Amino acid sequence: MGNRSFVVGFVLVLLGLLGMNSLYVVTELERAILLEFGRVVNDDIKQGLHIKLPIINQVRKFDGRVRTSDAPSERFLTLEKKAVIVDSFAKFKVDNVQTYYTATSGDERRAEELLKERINNGLRNEISKRTLHEVVSGERDELMHVLTERLNKVAQEELGVSVVDVRVKRIDLPPEVSQSVYNRMNTERDIEAREHRAKGQELAVGIRADADKQREVILAEAYGKAEEVRGEGDALAARIYAAAYTKDKDFYEFSRSMSAYQRTFSNKGDILLIQPDSVFFKYLNTPSGARR
Repeated sequence: MGNRSFVVGFVLVLLGLLGMNSLYVVTELERAILLEFGRVVNDDIKQGLHIKLPIINQVRKFDGRVRTSDAPSERFLTLEKKAVIVDSFAKFKVDNVQTYYTATSGDERRAEELLKERINNGLRNEISKRTLHEVVSGERDELMHVLTERLNKVAQEELGVSVVDVRVKRIDLPPEVSQSVYNRMNTERDIEAREHRAKGQELAVGIRADADKQREVILAEAYGKAEEVRGEGDALAARIYAAAYTKDKDFYEFSRSMSAYQRTFSNKGDILLIQPDSVFFKYLNTPSGARR
């Protein structure tokens, strides 16, 4: 009984292991192929639970999601034979599982290395057809679009992957060229700054000259207006004096004489040489101002 129970238990365990090894699951994130002694017998396994023959069949699963291949920086030459350092990356996913397995033996690192080589070849071909300006800004989007289409076609045929997108992260000039380009840009900016400064100074001179001209015009007009007002004031004063003189001639002469005395004798140190019977002293000689 003991040996029989052991045999039955062993057979049950063996059947369980064979049963477990006969079932496999393919998720929606995976792509899989079924091999029979290393030969592909099914390259289009759908998602779900499947059965295979233990030992005879083998299932290889691959990531079916979009992955990123970051290519190393490479040196390329433009149409004018100017060197540029390009750093790029590509988005890809497994499309044809059988081609992918055949080309890479299912090695993801090998697949990325092969894809990077094709990205560099594509970039080299496209950049060599364009000038530096077109590569940097002018036709950069067009370059990426053309490269993505051509690389996708090659990658599907040779690697079994579809290229979703190719992008350039950065474009730099080689170190030996960067300094000369920087110096040239610095010189150009310095010349442009001097031109702007000269134009500003020219404009400032014109504004200053116009302001001086307006100042002279305003001062001349103000002086003319002041002289006009002063003339009107003098004329009005003369009329007032004349009116006062004609109204009371004796009082006017008396008032003028008193003012003259006040101005003349305001400083005690002044000396006046004049005849005593001069008209100037007529109001000092007699109260009425008549001559004696």
